[in-house]
Amino acid sequence: MNFMDLLAESGGENSIGALSKKLGLDGADAGKLVEAVAPALMRGLQKQTESPDAMAGLTKALSDGGHQRYLDDPNLVGDDAALADGNKILGHLFGSKDVSRNVAAQASQNTGIDATLIKQALPILAGLAMGALSKKGQSVSGEPDAGMLGGLLGGLMDGGNDGLDMDDLLGFAKKLF
Repeated sequence: MNFMDLLAESGGENSIGALSKKLGLDGADAGKLVEAVAPALMRGLQKQTESPDAMAGLTKALSDGGHQRYLDDPNLVGDDAALADGNKILGHLFGSKDVSRNVAAQASQNTGIDATLIKQALPILAGLAMGALSKKGQSVSGEPDAGMLGGLLGGLMDGGNDGLDMDDLLGFAKKLF
């Protein structure tokens, strides 16, 4: 499974569509943007599974953070509360704003999309990632399952990337518009 599949299975397609409209991007560019930042977001999340304390924090954030709302209600994408929440998530995943800026700069080089737009998208995508993991990583009891989350994040990172290829990108873009 890759990040796009995770978002699609969790109902994130409409939220990505709302994000692309907010930023003034077409579906193909929105897909390229997601593809470009997904590995960094997934690596940041995966690091949260490497120690028991970090995993406990991630599990608590997934169960208490209410991140699923960004998938369930695309109208929330980009509102002030979603941006503040996403920036907190980025702080945990990347550790500093400098890392976020570097991710945006690298994604801009890889996609040709303005780094300013990518910086605006990063907190929203971080919230969507947490929402998708929250939905996908729930045990039968409705609580996040640490083992399942670790396996899911490891599966998303197999091969050192998120597994996206051009067919995934084009298929996602077609679903948006």
